[in-house]
Amino acid sequence: MAEPQPSNIQEGASDPPPPAGSAEDRKAAAALSSLDANDDAGEKKDVDNKALGEAMKNLSVEDKEVVPAKKEEKKAIKVDPADVTLLVSELELPKPKVLELLRQHDGDAVQAMKAWVTASA
Repeated sequence: MAEPQPSNIQEGASDPPPPAGSAEDRKAAAALSSLDANDDAGEKKDVDNKALGEAMKNLSVEDKEVVPAKKEEKKAIKVDPADVTLLVSELELPKPKVLELLRQHDGDAVQAMKAWVTASA
């Protein structure tokens, strides 16, 4: 014969998460846990919309400390088609990679080749 269970234990429920660090985190956790509460009476749940909104706003996939890197502005550099052909044949790179390499080195094929060989070594 099974022993009676306390009324606050739900079937399939896991251990409660450890308490959150800050007061704001605790409020957010309380708001989210109130959504998960099992209401057998069928009454409308009383949800703190402000706390729920704050909790949802604070959810983030990215780390808050990470600052997005600024994209470098692409300079309008005129690239000689002969240089592109030379680098494609000699370095055996695809044309888009060669164009990028030449733009990084202001269209100078010699500097681009030196940089590629140095980086590859």
